[in-house]
Amino acid sequence: MENPVCPIDYRYGRKELKDVFGETSKLQYLLDVEATLARAHAKIGNIPKNAAEEITKKATVKYVKVERVNEIEKETRHDIMAVTKALSEVCAGTAGKYVHLGATSYDIVDTANALQFAQATALISQQLKELRKTLVELAKTHKHTIMLGRTHGQFSIPITFGLKMAVYAMEIDRQLERIHECKSRVLVGKMSGAVGTGAAMGKHMLKIQEHVMADLKLGTEEGATQIVGRDRYIELLSVLSNIATTMEKFSTEIRNLQRSEINEVSEAFESKKQVGSSTMPQKQNPIVCEQICGLARIIRSFIIPAYENAIQWHERDLCNSASERFILPHSLILTDWIIYQMNTVFKNIKVKPEKMLENLERSQGLPMSEAVMTKLVEKGLGRGEAHEILRQSSLKAAQNNIHLRTVLATEKTISKLLSKKELDDALNPKNYLGSSEQIIEMIIKKLSR
Repeated sequence: MENPVCPIDYRYGRKELKDVFGETSKLQYLLDVEATLARAHAKIGNIPKNAAEEITKKATVKYVKVERVNEIEKETRHDIMAVTKALSEVCAGTAGKYVHLGATSYDIVDTANALQFAQATALISQQLKELRKTLVELAKTHKHTIMLGRTHGQFSIPITFGLKMAVYAMEIDRQLERIHECKSRVLVGKMSGAVGTGAAMGKHMLKIQEHVMADLKLGTEEGATQIVGRDRYIELLSVLSNIATTMEKFSTEIRNLQRSEINEVSEAFESKKQVGSSTMPQKQNPIVCEQICGLARIIRSFIIPAYENAIQWHERDLCNSASERFILPHSLILTDWIIYQMNTVFKNIKVKPEKMLENLERSQGLPMSEAVMTKLVEKGLGRGEAHEILRQSSLKAAQNNIHLRTVLATEKTISKLLSKKELDDALNPKNYLGSSEQIIEMIIKKLSR
């Protein structure tokens, strides 16, 4: 390829996904649909069986070349007419005259799209499963790795890194459910002609359509216009946008935890010669996570034209065609890519338990105020009164930059209700992890089935 412009051509995307949407692959999917249509016509007696066999034999990129299709399209200015003419040319005898019989262009295009969606979503699901497995392993490994929980960007109460990973694994599991559940509505084709009546197919139109979709293992658009309903494409791109948002969420967390003042986890540098900055030699930047965040925003942006494309004049206009050439392959290729990149990050992530403990200690006991409050309530103090004591004590500790234990030791109500050991136990983060371990084990069991 000379002077590629799109970064997908040279920078982003796995070969497996790009192969699904390459020019040659796209042509093959279109030819597959044309061949299946010919066989359906033969089954009901509309065309000779040997004609369908010849069309099927020649409906491959071995015979129908991309270069010839492009050459014809320059003359016809119609992509599907170029495909059908190129296929007809290579068919022996009279078989060529039966190519594309009764079909409109988008019978072929939308059905081929569904075949591409089936292959692409299968590959994406495979990547999601790999990522889920990686997160489950991290949850197991770090079941007891204590760290600060944070809300509003501030210290809250202790959690474990294992719990964070288990929560992430469950989110991936839900994304797998979503991509599976949308397939019944997204993987559909049609053979109902220019306005959905199937008139050109003749009296056996419904049978032809049934044969084609059964052969291709696709669902059927029961009531079509000239195209498959674009509400289906909106759903697909919505699921992809949701997945992309999950990837950006995970990446943002890693980027935050890798900040110099936190430094609890970090991306691994992939090679000894990797450079973080062209001017600052010390930099080790979370560049993969930043790439994921940037590409996730591109994926989500494609949902807008997907909605616009669903608004058609009467039974069809052509406004969807050009934008779908961009948004469909790009959304699927980039979604797969950022899942793959996210899995690479988590597989090689550097977790720093000692830094997590250091940050806990640096918090000077403030994240344990809820634990102390809860212990006071257990001893019979009203919750409101306990909350006020801890609120004032926490403010005093923060203002004077001293440990919360020091302030609480001077509070008469606390010393009256709690022994020194009880106070120390309440201020110990290891004693205030709730049901974290059970939750992690429950998730691991669920996702390991």
